[in-house]
Amino acid sequence: MLGNFSSPIKDRHDRMNRLDALPRGFGSFPVLEVLDITYNNIAEGEALPGNFFMLESLRALYMGDNDFEVLSPDIKNMRNLQILSLRDNDLIALPREIGELTRLRELHIQGNRLQVLPPEIGQLDLLGNRCCFRLESNPWLPMIADQLLLGPSHVMDLLRNESYKFLYQKHIGAGSQPPPKNFEAKNRKISRKRETA
Repeated sequence: MLGNFSSPIKDRHDRMNRLDALPRGFGSFPVLEVLDITYNNIAEGEALPGNFFMLESLRALYMGDNDFEVLSPDIKNMRNLQILSLRDNDLIALPREIGELTRLRELHIQGNRLQVLPPEIGQLDLLGNRCCFRLESNPWLPMIADQLLLGPSHVMDLLRNESYKFLYQKHIGAGSQPPPKNFEAKNRKISRKRETA
């Protein structure tokens, strides 16, 4: 189903395969630039091989419509990443290290369970002509929700604000309960539907 890992491929599309995990060695593609694992059932932990975040040549990573609750801080190793799509997962937090992805121009985090964003995202260039910053359909704290009504540029300004940095630290330090999962929406996913014979 997933093919040969030793071939020097640049694009790999493993979407809609109902995968629960990626096989060992999946991070061993030395020239891979685009990886699409959208519409699967992959979650963090053992589902991703240990060398997954060592794909340094990767420019675009599409991980939407899976079951991720957290993203590893090792995402910082993907320094050439320009597009990161994490939409429609179960993300409850993003690592601060995402701010180290200085080439990132598209960040899709809509449809998760995020309440706050790491202030480091405010350092990224996500608002230019060829940029995209999608963050709607999350249960944001009021401070972010109010700014989002005005547009993503206002959210970026907020992330650079000292009062927001204080709120972020306070929220993370409190260890508050994340919003509940939306199982009804997850069960409607294409990757969850059983094939009928």
